[in-house]
Amino acid sequence: MASNALEIKERIISFLERRGPSLPVHIAKETGLSILFASAFLSEILSEKRIKMSYMRVGSSPLYFIPGQETFLENFSHALKKKEKEAFVMLKEQRFLKDEDVEPAIRVALREIRDFAVPFQNEEGIFWRYYKVPEAEFYQSKKQEETKRIEKQQEEIFHQAQQEKTYTQEISEVEDESPDEKTEEIQQNASERITITQKITPKRVEVEDIFDKTQKKTQKKVEKKKPTEKKEKKTEKKSSQKGNTNKFFNRVKTYLSEKQIEILDIEEASNNEIVLKVKESQKEYLIVAYSKKKITDQEITKAYKKSSELNLPYKILALGEPLKKLDNLIEAIKDLQGIEKVD
Repeated sequence: MASNALEIKERIISFLERRGPSLPVHIAKETGLSILFASAFLSEILSEKRIKMSYMRVGSSPLYFIPGQETFLENFSHALKKKEKEAFVMLKEQRFLKDEDVEPAIRVALREIRDFAVPFQNEEGIFWRYYKVPEAEFYQSKKQEETKRIEKQQEEIFHQAQQEKTYTQEISEVEDESPDEKTEEIQQNASERITITQKITPKRVEVEDIFDKTQKKTQKKVEKKKPTEKKEKKTEKKSSQKGNTNKFFNRVKTYLSEKQIEILDIEEASNNEIVLKVKESQKEYLIVAYSKKKITDQEITKAYKKSSELNLPYKILALGEPLKKLDNLIEAIKDLQGIEKVD
């Protein structure tokens, strides 16, 4: 009798392997048993975990199948009730559904079609995924959406910074329309005076404003030009500066992207200096990028002051190596404990 029972079990397994998900009535017909006995054998094989039973009902009976045949259950989706079928189609098309975003009837239906709807939870709440779609795809799509959102935000911030910079330049140019000979002479020596001012003044923003203004003035030719020529030159200069800033910013952005460093905010942006708040390996810090090949102690001091204002560690980027004497100085002060006066 035991041998006969084992034989019947193997016949049922063999039948399911050939046919796929089946009802008890089909198995009873194949084995020559009554539905009652066929159901008893199916229950025993199910307890041995050799077969699985569907949540879905065709009529009043479940489907039995071999592990790995789950995808064949879709062939019986026509047997789902109206709302269950609507939930099935919606989930199949959208791949993921947030539980609280769907109407109550669909929410109930999702809990009834567990053959096709798999729940999972994160900090945002309960979600349902289509059973063929891996959960990892959800987080990957979320990451892509977040990356696009951040990039869009960065572009808006950069665009706003550029508009503000352009507006400031226009105001400065209006103020400089009629310089006399004495002013022109003062401008030629302004850079030297500003260098001294930078070393003694704590007001970094004011120094930068003076530097930008003076740089524009010293670049003007002493010779008087016709009004139209001057206007055309200003337009070309403005366009060139904007192009240089965009080019330098994109270069820095590409470098940071390759290093997998995320840009959180743009603090400042000009054609020769960009200050960014970034995040790397969960650590936030400041990056000060200079569009020049040689970095001096003035640039380092400038970057340090900005980092102090924001209370963040900082890193400097440049188009070339720092001066050798700066390399030596940085190396020399790494282990310096302090400098004290001997009485």
